[in-house]
Amino acid sequence: MRIIRMALLIVGVLAAVIGLVWIGQGTGYFPYPRTSFMIDQMPWAYRGIVLAIAGLLAIVVSRRI
Repeated sequence: MRIIRMALLIVGVLAAVIGLVWIGQGTGYFPYPRTSFMIDQMPWAYRGIVLAIAGLLAIVVSRRI
């Protein structure tokens, strides 16, 4: 069970961080790299919100099992 908890925690943290990067790129607050197709594209910000929430839920679940 410990391995599952750790894996779920790692996946959750990675998903939350990637989601935050997508939100930043989609809204234009994190314009790196400059040639990225995600800059100022709100669909990526929305996808980032979903991914960040899923990551936070995975973190919560990993702490409760």
